[in-house]
Order: sequence, then structure tokens, then C-alpha cells
Amino acid sequence: MRHVIFRVEKERYGLPLSAVREVVVPPERFTRVPRAPSAITGVMNLRGRVVTVVELRQLLGLPEGGTPQARVVLLDRGRRDLGLLVTDVDGIEAVERVSAAPGKLTPAIRGVARLGGLGVTVLDPEGLDAAVVALFTHSK
Repeated sequence: MRHVIFRVEKERYGLPLSAVREVVVPPERFTRVPRAPSAITGVMNLRGRVVTVVELRQLLGLPEGGTPQARVVLLDRGRRDLGLLVTDVDGIEAVERVSAAPGKLTPAIRGVARLGGLGVTVLDPEGLDAAVVALFTHSK
């Protein structure tokens, strides 16, 4: 199955190509959403559609880094527009086998795979969507 491979800092992640609508360069500034959880970077206007953008680093509970984010990966979630703020996108690769990830998993992580001798954490689109919804339901 083909996956979009991207990075948060030096860590590599993948999402099934069928779950990704497109990858775009983020605007200079996002419109902040008042009282939104900190993982919500804000919203952006993309060809007349309002897209909620989430910083993937915070959504997955990763430590803070210093590299500026360079891409927004837009998920194909039907009527809801969701973007993931990532460091960079490496391209599209065939991922043959996804193995269970060691340690405690979150619903957003499907497992791990090897590509070119390097590990890739394979994310679950439905799990990411559920994690974003949970941000809003648990923040009240």
C-alpha cells in the first residue's frame, strides 16, 4: 500500500495515500481559535474552505523542537477539513508490512514499518481524527 511519508523533526511518519487529500505550504500566519487546545495551531483558508490545522508534534505528545514547520498534510475526512502541521514531506512510498509498535500505543498509531533501512511510524487516519475530537471534548 502506498503511503505519504513525512517528518516531524527527524522522526518519519506515514499515512495511507488514500487518506491524504493534498500537501500544501502553510500560510505565514494561522488564524487562532479562541480557547482552543494548544495542539490546535489555528485555521487557514484554502480555496474558500476553512481548514483546522493541528500541530502533529503536540497531538502525539512529542517533545518540543526548534525546526519551523514547512508543510500542512490535509487529510481526506469527508466534510471536515483537517490539516496536520509537519516539518517536511519526503514523498510517496510503498509500505509492504506494518508491524506492531513497541510500547504503549495511542489510537493514532497503527504500527511501524521499515523503509530504506529506516523506521517509519504508520499513523491511523481514524485514530488521528478521534484524537483531534478528543482534544475538544476533554478541554472543557
